Amino acid sequence: MPVPSTDIKLCDDDGNQVAEGETGEMYVKGPQVMKGYLNRPEATAEIIQDGWLATGDIAKVDDQGYFYIVDRKKDMILVSGFNVFPNEVEEVAAMNEQVVEVAAIGVPNEVSGEAVKLFAVRKSDSLSEKDLIAHCRKHLTGYKVPKFVEFRDELPKTNVGKILRKELRNEAK
Repeated sequence: MPVPSTDIKLCDDDGNQVAEGETGEMYVKGPQVMKGYLNRPEATAEIIQDGWLATGDIAKVDDQGYFYIVDRKKDMILVSGFNVFPNEVEEVAAMNEQVVEVAAIGVPNEVSGEAVKLFAVRKSDSLSEKDLIAHCRKHLTGYKVPKFVEFRDELPKTNVGKILRKELRNEAK
């Protein structure tokens, strides 16, 4: 729930508010929201419009007014014009009992613009790329199914243990 004196709205890429239950970028407005970046008017104009701060978070709101952050906008994968949230793909892949941890990113694809690629740490070599993709296919819409899987011994993390998708995207280039 928003803190007192704070307004939140969720908008699509065109700046239109989305319907309840739909996902959109979170915008916040209130006395605690920054006015802008010091001596950086261009950077300020990118994230603040009419007093609303674009957080970069993708969220949804339920019928009781509770907001749920789904993912980060910069992490979203665009497959043939459809938004794919990495967290959704990762949750499905992690349901496989042979998966220890996983991260999903978008990689360039000539046909669809981007394709989903999974980086996974597995318990044993018995889990194959084909098996993990088949598992995901059972639980995800076709365009969300990973096209590529790369197994690793470990995934890059911050000092508090958060997986660094940005580092994986940089490696994939």
